Amino acid sequence: MSMSIVSATPPPLPATAKSPSAVPPPTTAAADTARPQRLASLIDNSTSPGHLLQIHAALLRHGLHRDRILNFKLQRSYSSHGRLRSSVALFNCDPNPTVFNWTALIHDHAHLGLHPQALLYFVQMMGDGIEPNAFTFSSVLKSCPLESGKALHCHAVKLGFCSDAYVRTGLVDVYARGGEIASARRLFDSMPERSLVSLTAMITCYAKHGELKEARAVFDEMLERDVVCWNAMIDGYAQHGKPDEALVLFRQMLSAGARPNEVTVLSVLSACGQLGALELGRWIHSHIENNGIQMNAHVGTALIDMYSKCGSLEDALSVFESMNHKDVVAWNSMISGCAIHGSSQCALGTFNTMCRLGVKPNDVTFIAILTACSHTGLIKEGWDFFNSMKDKYRIQPKIEHYGCMVNLLSRAGNLEGAYQLVKEMETEPDAVIWGTLLGACRLHAKTALAEEIAEFLVGKGLANCGTYTLLSNIYAASGDWDAVAKVRALMKSSGVIKEKGCSSIEVNNRVHEFLAGDKRHPKSREIYSMLEEINSWLKAYNYRAQTDTVLHDLGEEQKEQSLEVHSERLAIAFGLISTEAGTTIRIVKNLRVCSDCHAVTKLISLMTGRKIVMRDRNRFHHFVNGSCSCGDYW
Repeated sequence: MSMSIVSATPPPLPATAKSPSAVPPPTTAAADTARPQRLASLIDNSTSPGHLLQIHAALLRHGLHRDRILNFKLQRSYSSHGRLRSSVALFNCDPNPTVFNWTALIHDHAHLGLHPQALLYFVQMMGDGIEPNAFTFSSVLKSCPLESGKALHCHAVKLGFCSDAYVRTGLVDVYARGGEIASARRLFDSMPERSLVSLTAMITCYAKHGELKEARAVFDEMLERDVVCWNAMIDGYAQHGKPDEALVLFRQMLSAGARPNEVTVLSVLSACGQLGALELGRWIHSHIENNGIQMNAHVGTALIDMYSKCGSLEDALSVFESMNHKDVVAWNSMISGCAIHGSSQCALGTFNTMCRLGVKPNDVTFIAILTACSHTGLIKEGWDFFNSMKDKYRIQPKIEHYGCMVNLLSRAGNLEGAYQLVKEMETEPDAVIWGTLLGACRLHAKTALAEEIAEFLVGKGLANCGTYTLLSNIYAASGDWDAVAKVRALMKSSGVIKEKGCSSIEVNNRVHEFLAGDKRHPKSREIYSMLEEINSWLKAYNYRAQTDTVLHDLGEEQKEQSLEVHSERLAIAFGLISTEAGTTIRIVKNLRVCSDCHAVTKLISLMTGRKIVMRDRNRFHHFVNGSCSCGDYW
């Protein structure tokens, strides 16, 4: 909102009040005393802007437009009914506004996030010689940026308001939002009594910056909790890679009788998507529909994202089609969902529909559509989209867009073209792009190029865990065990730890995780018994294990045994013994699925008649009747 609202003129008022209830009775001595009280009550209980205008008209007719209490109430009520201009205009009609009028004006602007205007009014008030009170400070501190907050902190100390609980809570919130955790904590620790608001501000501060242990310590100290503090803690877990903890806390929230709101479901849906917890995600969807939570663009987009990441593209499309209002974020989410499932035609069709309806794509849209092209090898289409970013949509490609093109070209076998594109990039390539190239070198057995890239990364200090792991795997695949030993020794001396493969499956609203060779699960005996049965099925089909994927210097029999207990195999075996025949099995793996497990999963889907949906690091695989949706292109 522009500063023109300061000089706004009052809206035209009706000549007469149409509502009988707004018109005071004929004047008498007793009525003269009762009339202001009656009007004050009517203002407090006004139900609409129109009703408020009628009351304002009655106030003018009876000469009460100078009454400070009535004017103050009118000013606040106009703002509460969304008529901020009228509130400002009424304020401007007062030649001598009190601190209460100034504070109400400041509060109303800060409440709407209009902090520059709120701060300007605070400065004008001080310039007019009106001394602020504690509520003025607590109002102006709302949504206040850090630097302005520090200046206000100085004023609060100078005027003796820093000991006020509301002012101190506002200051804690300012420092917390600004990322100055130490300052926020000092103020927080010095508070003799901590309110629910100050505790929540501290939790939000810690959670936002990933200090989840500290946030949980404050949360656990609380004797009283509202939905805001629950949301802050749940969202902290969801946003910092702790989806399990987010869902556990959400269940505790329900048990405590707290009522989830829109913010809650957005965080929980994010956690469900990270874990692939489809059953719980569907329960949340039902909760939204049955508990009056509005299906707006934010909630709809979160549902699309959750269903896509949990392996149900059909549900994601259903939610998308049911949305009345779709912003560019919703379209992006749907295109991205199609992309990670390898449904490139769905992604391209959605993009075309979006443009036809006049929704302008942004940089995120092109990341999604280029990802769709890379998963199905659509090189020509990928180049067309990449070039249209600058030529048609005036969007400058970012490093993520170059990464998509490098992935598209290198996966299709054009490593030289991908490498050339990296060298011609206008921005410095990051570890993700180099990792994409190295992964393609492994896929296409380009050892020389891999060595060149790895040496460059080590020399530039850009090598990370993925760099060493991929290079080691490339050497292992070529049988150069001496080179493997050197790389692994270098990893050890550099303190680099290889990421372990982990697969998870949701059964009866609980997520079960497995590592390779894992025997910690309570049903471990039954799981391994199922694995033996699977192995017997494979032998009946004369399946030969792809032992060349085992990147360790072992004998053939040992390599086969190593493959049999990969984490995804354990998760599938658990799914087979824990769900009814014909039920879809959904697996989430943190790494790229190996070619042997991919081939075995195709056969398991054929032998059991089960659909198996697996999400690995790169994309989804839908295994049905011995085939995979990726067409063995991953």
